[in-house]
Amino acid sequence: MTPQRVLLVIPPLTQLNTPYPSITYLTGFLQSHGIHTEQADLGIEMVLRLFSTGGLQSIFKQLHNSTSVLPKEAVQMIKAEHRYMEMIEPVITFLQGRSPDLAGRFMQPGVLPQGPRFRGRRTFPRSVSVTDRAKQWATFFLEDLTDLVQATITPHFGLSRYAEHIGRSASSFDQIAAALTEPKSLIDEWLLDVFWNHFHRVQPTLVGLSIPFPGNLYGAFLIAQSIKEQYPDLPIVIGGGYVNTELRRVTDPRVFDYIDFLTLDNGERPLLSLIEYLSGRRHRRALCRTMFREQDRVVYVDDSSLTDFSMDDIGCPTYQGLALDRYLTILDSTNPMHRLWSEGHWNKLTVAHGCYWKQCTFCDVGLNYISRYEMTPTERLIQQIQQLVAETGCRGFHFVDEAAPPAALKALALGLLERRITIRWWGNIRFEAAFTPDLCRLLAASGCIAVTAGLEAASDRLLVEMKKGITVDQTALVAAGFKDAGIMIHAYLMYGCPSETVQETIDSLERIRQLLAADLIQSAFWHRFTVTAHSPIGLDPDAHGLRILGPTHQGFAENDREHEDRCGETPAWLGEGLRRSLLNYLERRGLDLDVRFWFDEKVPRPRVSSRWLTGLLTKQPIHEGTTRERRLVWLGGNVTSESVGTRSRLILRGTQHDQILMLPTSQIQWVTQLLSDATPQQPCQTYPHMHDVEKDFPGTASSYNRLLTSLAWQRIRSTGLVLV
Repeated sequence: MTPQRVLLVIPPLTQLNTPYPSITYLTGFLQSHGIHTEQADLGIEMVLRLFSTGGLQSIFKQLHNSTSVLPKEAVQMIKAEHRYMEMIEPVITFLQGRSPDLAGRFMQPGVLPQGPRFRGRRTFPRSVSVTDRAKQWATFFLEDLTDLVQATITPHFGLSRYAEHIGRSASSFDQIAAALTEPKSLIDEWLLDVFWNHFHRVQPTLVGLSIPFPGNLYGAFLIAQSIKEQYPDLPIVIGGGYVNTELRRVTDPRVFDYIDFLTLDNGERPLLSLIEYLSGRRHRRALCRTMFREQDRVVYVDDSSLTDFSMDDIGCPTYQGLALDRYLTILDSTNPMHRLWSEGHWNKLTVAHGCYWKQCTFCDVGLNYISRYEMTPTERLIQQIQQLVAETGCRGFHFVDEAAPPAALKALALGLLERRITIRWWGNIRFEAAFTPDLCRLLAASGCIAVTAGLEAASDRLLVEMKKGITVDQTALVAAGFKDAGIMIHAYLMYGCPSETVQETIDSLERIRQLLAADLIQSAFWHRFTVTAHSPIGLDPDAHGLRILGPTHQGFAENDREHEDRCGETPAWLGEGLRRSLLNYLERRGLDLDVRFWFDEKVPRPRVSSRWLTGLLTKQPIHEGTTRERRLVWLGGNVTSESVGTRSRLILRGTQHDQILMLPTSQIQWVTQLLSDATPQQPCQTYPHMHDVEKDFPGTASSYNRLLTSLAWQRIRSTGLVLV
């Protein structure tokens, strides 16, 4: 049997600051099974090929030779060709973090040529540092060049997607097949060049193309076409998020002119079974969740004896072979929360597979990536963290869960504190009431800097309709707990939900305005509701008052469905007002304006009180009661005491400030022992339970209860004692 050599590839384009994690997971898994596997992120390489002196020379040369009438913006940029050529290398090295001293130079007048992207965006609040200003101007510089390429060389190119329009709502394969017969653009040629460099280096016996988004589809099939032209018998497999959601019902055999296999859902088991088949150890009919062509028909096979690997058995992602120092920071906003997606490298891990809620009517709750819920064992997760820190030297982590469960995050936080592991991390959650202020403080102490979560609609009626399981008030209170702990929040929002009215949209915007103005959320994004084929709404649109208009499935993709809402009315023009408002809100502008200001069309006055949030927060207790809490954890520093007559002085070292308390000596001794027992010191330790500590209290039940309601106890709590 010939040993298998696997090359896993992310086609262009995803984000430019850090690799998309699909191939890092699979590479780590296959390597743990002794399979020679290498990986490549072609997007960053293609972009760096473009944004180089040689790349721009080729672009401008093609423009000089063009016989087409160029847009006036392109003509102006051609006049500044020498300045773009002079500055491209310094800009790239600066955005790679290798030349931070260039920031001041970039902000000097006339250093960076300023095209259309700079219009109206040349001033900054005083709070924005020179470095951040330079990062944003350098980003505008690249975006101007991107617009130039898009307008004159190929419409496919963008900074975070490639030919996305071809992959969106591609119910038929015709559009992709037609695009692949077109003459290749200069950017296409560069893409293939960087791919073949990896191919000849690895000499793979199997090429895997991960397609997470519509903006990766064209690049994947362009690569596959090129492989088949030169190596028609080399097996090619595709998988990834786009495949798992949109290509579940492929019937067009032409797809398999370019690829040999298509796998669904988690890729570990399907890939391993495919490698076993290619090695002669498994029959093709015994593959796992795999499609292929047989006698000009698309066949789907799934050996029922094969089960998915548990979260404890999938190994650890690896960034081996990916040059992390070549990735770019693209800073389109100086908002501290919003920029997390595009700045710096983040090691990617998963706290839990799937979603523990899985009831939302707009979500693909029946598909594997949502429906199969399993937590990663805490010990395993911590091992992965330590392994990635050792491999990458980076202590920043992004947990890419559908919704990380509160219990798992609590266990992770304690595990990190017990082992004295210092990291910075962020991830996706639900706005659960389980995220109490105390739990938020624990997460912050373990390194949590931000969370993202779907509020979707800031309307209780719509939240009930979509079975979201939260309320707007609950969301605000959870957000307040995160804010007090110093953790930032990004909220995902939707408008145009089934039966939604314009009045409800305006009311939602008013609530979001108040949340942003109070700094309870720091960032948000509003998108228009879309019916997806695999969601409860998509499977039963009539029950939600919708009529599906199309598109008809024609053998390729099936996901986004056009629809008519028979019970609601949210015209498309609302989207521009919502977009405009958030763009300003994220930069702390216009937060005191009437929300109607942002719309070009007349909209109704908000029915939400302008004091909704203020009134809600005044009712919130500083700390929740102890009945729902479980164990005590001390997040503060050293605890010392000294006798002063019949009483004692307790000195608590806090992260922000120290506290000095005077209590009876016996109570001081009890508190000192309690805080010692509650201090994270060793893995998997047992923390004192609130129900048990009363037994050791040196006094009566009434004196114990008086202590718990005293100012002294409040100070102990505020200095670092949390009940989780």
